[in-house]
Amino acid sequence: MSKILSMPLDERSAAYTRMADALSFLGDTWPDQPDLATCAAAVGLSPTHFQREFSRWAGLSPKQYQSALAHGAAGEALREGASVLEASFEAGLSGPGRLHDLFIAHEGLTPGEAKSGGEGITLNLGKAPTPFGMGLWLMSPRGLVALGFIDENPPERTGFEHQGRREADAVADLKGRYPGARVERDDHAALTMARSVFERSEALPVALYGTPFRRQIWRALLEIPPGQIQTYGALACAAGHPKAARAVGAAVGANPLSWFIPCHRALASDLRLHNYHWGVARKRAMLVYEAAHAR
Repeated sequence: MSKILSMPLDERSAAYTRMADALSFLGDTWPDQPDLATCAAAVGLSPTHFQREFSRWAGLSPKQYQSALAHGAAGEALREGASVLEASFEAGLSGPGRLHDLFIAHEGLTPGEAKSGGEGITLNLGKAPTPFGMGLWLMSPRGLVALGFIDENPPERTGFEHQGRREADAVADLKGRYPGARVERDDHAALTMARSVFERSEALPVALYGTPFRRQIWRALLEIPPGQIQTYGALACAAGHPKAARAVGAAVGANPLSWFIPCHRALASDLRLHNYHWGVARKRAMLVYEAAHAR
């Protein structure tokens, strides 16, 4: 069993903010090779606690992550680091990445339903943990409709790149995408779904509401292998719209299923991490998580 899967889902979720801070700190300071004590102090942990928690969450030690970044070219450190990490782990999982091949087959919507934007349907909304912090899950009887993220006290966390949303703001964000739907609270259903996916690696049924163009781009995102990245321009070509990079970028930004439809793997032409709806720190954490567990 992998180091990540040996860490209970609730603990992975609770550790996310500290680990996102740690990834940001290590990404900024790796040329100076700060020691374990310095890295631990940056996120308010003892060296022993930091070493253990980072290794269990990320699947590699802080030192291994620093070494991976050191092999990356300036401006492309994360991308090159992911390649090093992928080659470094012989006993990874097909893991969360294998789920991406299964989602679209479980869509279960007619074209008319998909374009309706959820008009007249009842959706359940609930909180449940994910490896990337507390998730906000929007569900229909057909499957998962949207996944967003909640950050505690994001305005106070100005030292790192969280760009997070408080619970009320995240709820408004997801509800606002489906104004014609009736939304009811169901945290138990959300927890059941979270555990089935992140603890038991079960296939996830989804219900994608969106225009045909957007759904085509979301399918193209599923073709990017776990632990790898692609520019919007390359994604446009792969989706059959080589002259529509800007429209493709907008469709990527409108992706409702964060993590499961991997918009975090799409980058602008300069390959920098920016403009992620749920925060740059979370995008970095997702890429590291995948890279550490990709075959």
